[in-house]
Amino acid sequence: MMRNLFKLSVCLAFLCTAAQAQLSNQRRLTDRDDLYGWEAIGRLDIGDQGFCTGTLIARDLVLTAAHCALDKATGKHYPPGKVTFRAGLSDGESLADRKVIQIASHPDFVANAPVSAPRVRVDVALMRLEEPIPYSIADPFALYNGRVSGSEISVASYGRGRADAITRQRSCRILQRGQGLISFDCDVTFGSSGSAILAKKGPRWQIFSVVSAGVSDGRRTIGYGMELPEIVSELKAILHRDAPRPTATIRRLQPGTDRSSSGAKFISAGGS
Repeated sequence: MMRNLFKLSVCLAFLCTAAQAQLSNQRRLTDRDDLYGWEAIGRLDIGDQGFCTGTLIARDLVLTAAHCALDKATGKHYPPGKVTFRAGLSDGESLADRKVIQIASHPDFVANAPVSAPRVRVDVALMRLEEPIPYSIADPFALYNGRVSGSEISVASYGRGRADAITRQRSCRILQRGQGLISFDCDVTFGSSGSAILAKKGPRWQIFSVVSAGVSDGRRTIGYGMELPEIVSELKAILHRDAPRPTATIRRLQPGTDRSSSGAKFISAGGS
């Protein structure tokens, strides 16, 4: 199947026509009880250009697809403030809104390149938020490590016709895994790009892959993602390397005193 992947009619999941939703296997998460445990999934609003789905993996880090992070017109990352992460968005109300201030994507990913297996393998991005979202609001998802027990997975995303609330497909299946690619039969559509493919580990779901592309064979849409752990580690290193550095300030102390020349007082551990 993998070698036939790109002989079919391929398009990014952000743009492609998906198969009809399997309504019996999907649930729209709208009230607070429904959202419990899924608050870390949010809609990524890209100005007025559309949206993708993203998932918190730390209080200030969102995991998504690289093609959701680069402007096709310029080939560059969206500028700070262009993208907004809306955690747990449901019918116009979100649990937290945060602007994206920094983006990292794999250097091998090219915004306007044709879809290919190598491109899917690196179609991952990390977005740093302007301010962390407290754990009390949204508990980030961990990345899945190790072998998946069985082939059952799940996906929760926004998409065309369901853009105002998370829709969770409770059960879909891994079809094939190899050469850094993963195929699955989860229902993906416009806006599903960047959503986390989740596998169960213990009591909680963890992130197994990210939705990158969809292929229609005339009967259904097959989704494709990538192996994650190594590339996410690389992207974290890029974010750390390129993070804006705080401007250091030096205070000059007056001789024989605990006051600076500006009048600021330094407090000792024992009090004033």
